[in-house]
Amino acid sequence: MRAISITVFLLVGCYSFATSQSSFNVLLRLNFDSAVETIGLYEGLSGNPQRIAELRGSQIAMATTSLLAQKPLTTADLTANLEAAKFNNIVGDDIFRMREARSHVAAIKALVDQCKRHNFAQKVISTIEQLFPDDTRLSTTMPVYFVAFGHNNIDAYVRRVVWNGDTPIFVGEGQGELTVVVNLAKAATYGGPVEQQFIELLTVVAHEIFHVAFGMYQDSSPNWRRYFAQHRGYIDNLLELTQNEGIAYYLNLIQHSQGRLSQDWVEQLPGSFAQFNSSVHELLSPRTSHQRAEELIRTSNLSGSHKESYGAFIGMIVARQIDQTYGRDVMRQTIALGPFDFFGKYIDATRRDTNLPAFSEEFMRYVSTMR
Repeated sequence: MRAISITVFLLVGCYSFATSQSSFNVLLRLNFDSAVETIGLYEGLSGNPQRIAELRGSQIAMATTSLLAQKPLTTADLTANLEAAKFNNIVGDDIFRMREARSHVAAIKALVDQCKRHNFAQKVISTIEQLFPDDTRLSTTMPVYFVAFGHNNIDAYVRRVVWNGDTPIFVGEGQGELTVVVNLAKAATYGGPVEQQFIELLTVVAHEIFHVAFGMYQDSSPNWRRYFAQHRGYIDNLLELTQNEGIAYYLNLIQHSQGRLSQDWVEQLPGSFAQFNSSVHELLSPRTSHQRAEELIRTSNLSGSHKESYGAFIGMIVARQIDQTYGRDVMRQTIALGPFDFFGKYIDATRRDTNLPAFSEEFMRYVSTMR
């Protein structure tokens, strides 16, 4: 069973593979209708609440908010909230966070302009393409809906959708259309100038699209198909999730600080490695219950922040060290070769540099046996 992180991203969708020698054809189809019309409504200049509520981007945002808030929501509920926002009359439970969004309408509008003028889609794809091996062959097109309201916990997410008219039906693996939703109201709270917010938003979306592309790559790769067929233990789920999340967070680190670690992250290293080693020990033990194993995997990537997620943080450190010790090509190749190569390269690096945080002897033996 593959462990799946809920940051939120809910993977993976409908795609095809290119037949050329080397092709990374992941295309994003941007749709700003919901965001633009909601901006007009927040400004009091235009905006029909019913029409906005029925737009596809709005419908996905509504359904996802309902899921995360564990509260049934309908188009009528969304329309009523938009109507209240139009007249600045939001009271009670502001489940779509429109009061805050309305107060940031200028920033939201500026972000829309930045995304349109600075080729947002191509910048996202160029950002993630650099992490995949040269012989990667992927081809897919994903719609990206920009909205200006939604659940407070998420700013970008991926759903798998089948449409019944303009009503989304969320489906499971192997079905539907990969669909990205970007909540600009959340992005407008990042702080700093709009150019900085744009880079932050680009990084967040690239993180989610990386997971999608990685999932597609895994499905097309004989090495990864073999891994999932032969390595079905809890420990194997943790290793795949740690590599997947770790490389995605390393992508964020490159964008934010050119790969440099802040002092508080350096101070976090011993505790995170100790937690990872302890979890590995439990997951390798036949006495560990199913419930406990699931909890350990879940807590390895609890949220959108690697600082609260020991697995994501460790994976980021491993990816960073491989990149710095062996170079980008070797780090990219670990995507092709899988978790045992990924962790094995870091273990090799610790033998070169004994100052690096180390994995437990138990874990190193496991990786060496499987490598």
